[in-house]
Amino acid sequence: MSTIEHVREIETAWRGGVSGRDSYVVQSWRRCLDEHHLDPTVNCEAVILPEGRLKEHRQQAEELISIARSGLERLYGHISGQNYVLLLTNRHGIAVEYFGDQRQARDLRKAGLYLGADWAEARAGTCAVGACIAAGEALTIHQTDHFDMTHTPLSCTAAPIYDTGGALCAVLDISLLSSPREKISQTLARHLVTATARRIELANLMAQTRRQWVLRFAPAPEFLDVDPEGAIAIDHAGRIAGMTNAAARMLAQATGQATGRDWRRPEALLGKPVSHFLDLEVDGLPGLTRGRPAQERVLRTRNGQTLFAHAIEPPARPRARAASLPTALPTALRELGGQTPEINRLLDKAARLARTHLPLCIHGETGTGKEFMAQALHQTSGLKGPFVAVNCAAIPESLAEAELFGHAPGAFTGAALKGRKGLIEAADGGTLFLDEIGDMPLALQTRLLRVLAEQEVQPLGATQPRRVRVRIISASHRDLGALAAEGRFREDLYYRLHAATLSLPPLRARADFGWLVEKLLARHAPSGQSLNQAAWAALRAHHWPGNIRELDHCLATASALCEGDEIGPEDLPETLGGGPINEAARLRAALADCGGNVSALARQLGVDRTTIHRRMRRMQVNRHR
Repeated sequence: MSTIEHVREIETAWRGGVSGRDSYVVQSWRRCLDEHHLDPTVNCEAVILPEGRLKEHRQQAEELISIARSGLERLYGHISGQNYVLLLTNRHGIAVEYFGDQRQARDLRKAGLYLGADWAEARAGTCAVGACIAAGEALTIHQTDHFDMTHTPLSCTAAPIYDTGGALCAVLDISLLSSPREKISQTLARHLVTATARRIELANLMAQTRRQWVLRFAPAPEFLDVDPEGAIAIDHAGRIAGMTNAAARMLAQATGQATGRDWRRPEALLGKPVSHFLDLEVDGLPGLTRGRPAQERVLRTRNGQTLFAHAIEPPARPRARAASLPTALPTALRELGGQTPEINRLLDKAARLARTHLPLCIHGETGTGKEFMAQALHQTSGLKGPFVAVNCAAIPESLAEAELFGHAPGAFTGAALKGRKGLIEAADGGTLFLDEIGDMPLALQTRLLRVLAEQEVQPLGATQPRRVRVRIISASHRDLGALAAEGRFREDLYYRLHAATLSLPPLRARADFGWLVEKLLARHAPSGQSLNQAAWAALRAHHWPGNIRELDHCLATASALCEGDEIGPEDLPETLGGGPINEAARLRAALADCGGNVSALARQLGVDRTTIHRRMRRMQVNRHR
C-alpha cells in the first residue's frame, strides 16, 4: 500500500466510511486526528528516552518489573526463536523492560523496539501499546494498521496489565520487525501475551496482599491450582480488597449487569462484601482450601455462573516481643549508620530488598562502604551459601575469565591439573559481590549475562554447564548508564543488574557523621581516647574525598600518634590541617593571643594545662618567643 492510499483510507474511516479494519484500529485513527492532531503524511519516527528520564521511569516501575521478570523470561523463551521482541511498558507507554536479539540491536532501536522507547499514542500514532492503553484490551496492530508509514513493517501485539486496585499500570507487547501479511497470523501471539499478563497480575496480587485471604478461580478444576483464571483478595471483614482484571470482569458480570462494564469502574467493586457477588461468606473460605479436591471446591456467582475456587489463607502474624520489633532493622544493617531520617530510609530499603534475592546494584563514591553494605545484605538475606567478593578492576583481563568461571583440567597452558572452581561457582547458594563492575571487559559481560539468565556457568574447557544459584550484588563508583550509552557496558546487562538500586551518600553529606567518628574511633582506641573540640572542628571542616575509608585511616593514625587520652588536631594527618609545622604555628599564635599564659589558653580550649605543656614540648614551642 502506498502512502497516498493509506492516507485516503484513514480519511475515509475518519468520515465514517466503511472500513475492513478492526474497530479499535479505526477508533485509534480518529483519536490520532481529533485528539492528538497527528498528520498521517508525517512520519512518527521512533523516540528513545535519554538515560536520565528512562532511569526515573524504571525506578517507578521497579517493583512490578521484579515481580514480572520470571514471566517475561518464560514468555521470551517461547517466542525468541521466532524473532519476536518483548517490551514491558509503563502506563505512559515507555518501555521499561526489554528482551531482544542483540545481533539486531541497531535495527530494533531504529524501529523503537528497544528499552526506553516511547509508544504513547499521542506521539507514535496508532500502535499496539498506545491503542492498548486507550482500549484497555489485548489487541494487535498489524502492519498498515499503524497510523503512518513509519511503522507499517511492524506487527505488534499487546495486552494490558492491571494493578490490584483495577487501574491499568503496564502493557506487555511482543513485536516483529517483519511478519506474514495476514493479521490472523498473530492470533497465537495475542494468546501468549494475554496469558502472561494474567499471570503477572496474579503474582502481583499475591505479593501485595500477603495479609489477606486470596480466592483464585477457574471455569474448570483441572488447572485451578496451577494456572487460575483470576483472583480476588478478601479482607478480614469479607470485603473485596484487590483483584486481577479477569476477576474484576467476573465480579461485574456477577451482579447481573447486562454488559458487565462495571469492571472499568473499580470503585464499584472494591470495598464491597464478597457476598454481594458470590454465594460465599467470609467464614466459608476455609472450606475452599487445598484440603479438598479441586473438583469439590465449587462456587457460584450471583448470576448463576459456576466456578471452581482455591482459597489461600494469609500466614499467621508473628507475636511481637516488643513494640519496636516490626520496624527494627537487622543487626548487620543497623551497624551501618546512625539514627537519622535519611540513613533510616536507606537502611529500611536495604532490609526489604535483602530478602527478595533480586540482583542489586550499589552506587556510591569510592570509600562510601559499598562492600560493607553488600556483606550486610548477604547476612540479612537468609542465604546459606558464602559471600564471595570480586574486585573487577583488580583482576588482570587475561585471567579474569578463568577466575570468574573456573576451568576444566588442562584447559590451557598452566591450568591446574585437577581444574579449578571459579568464583561464581564458589558463591553457589550465596552472594557474589562484583565490585567495580564497570571495569569488567565486554566479553565477560556477555558470559555474566548468561549466568543471570540461565543460572548456570560453564568453566573454560568444559563441555557441560554447571547449575548455580547465586544472588548478584554489583557496585560501582562510575556512571554505568553513561558507560552503557557510550557502548562501553552492555545495556542489557546494565538493566539486568539494576533490578533494584541502593545509593550510598558521600561522607560529607551524612548527618550521622558524629556517630561514624565515634564508632570508628572506638575500634582503633579501645582504651577510650576521645577527640577534643579543635580536632572535631578539623574533622568537620574537611571535604573527605576518600569518604569513610579516609576517615577510618585518619582516626587510626590519630589514635596511634596521640600520647594521652585526648586526640588533638596535631595528631591528625597533615591533609586535615594537622602536622607539626602547621600546629606549631597555630599553638604559638594562640599563646600570643593569651599573652603567653598557658592556664588562660587551657581554659580557652577546655583542656588541662598539662596538655598544653605536653604539646609545647613535642612541638618545641617556647611561650616567651
